[in-house]
Amino acid sequence: MSLYIPAHFRVEERAALVDFIGRNDFGTLVSSGPSGLDASHVPFLVESEGGKLTLLTHFARANPHAKSLEAAEHVLAIFQGPHGYVSPSWYENHPAVPTWNYAVVHASGRAKPIDEARLRSLLARLSAKYESGRARPWRMQDLPEDYVAKMLNAITGFAIEVEKLEGKFKLSQNRPGRDAALVADALEAQGEAGLAGLMRNAPPTARR
Repeated sequence: MSLYIPAHFRVEERAALVDFIGRNDFGTLVSSGPSGLDASHVPFLVESEGGKLTLLTHFARANPHAKSLEAAEHVLAIFQGPHGYVSPSWYENHPAVPTWNYAVVHASGRAKPIDEARLRSLLARLSAKYESGRARPWRMQDLPEDYVAKMLNAITGFAIEVEKLEGKFKLSQNRPGRDAALVADALEAQGEAGLAGLMRNAPPTARR
């Protein structure tokens, strides 16, 4: 599996790609099995230690995709950030045509089932991440143990050992002069501050 990435849109800085996944960690997991392609939209937890990158996620046990994952040779996790339409009227340099700016990271590798202890840890850490900052955060450990056991029995978890990581940040880097800055200003003015901020603060891309 590969992603078309012109050189000026390619991000190769691993730390930047891992950080992007952490900030956009509700992704799409795609795999191919006996019945064809399967896709699920699931939250991920990122583990990065040394040179090893692992993505943890979970499925409803009744989801057929969970079963086909065990037999899949490779899987692809897709993480998408802010995106938006770019009008050629925002450019200083003409002629020009409309386009779309976006940032995406593809992580591919192999998926392996995780045991109950690691699944329990995954769920506790995932909920703690999204409950942090609340005045009264919900805690998984406050649930009755018999209820937790019942819920755990209804799901299954996977660890994806990432073998290939690709980042495409298409953010007007190919435009001449002040065009990229003008696009960022126009996006912010119409309420798309996330995409504008990403354009201004994006990690360095590969040389043209």
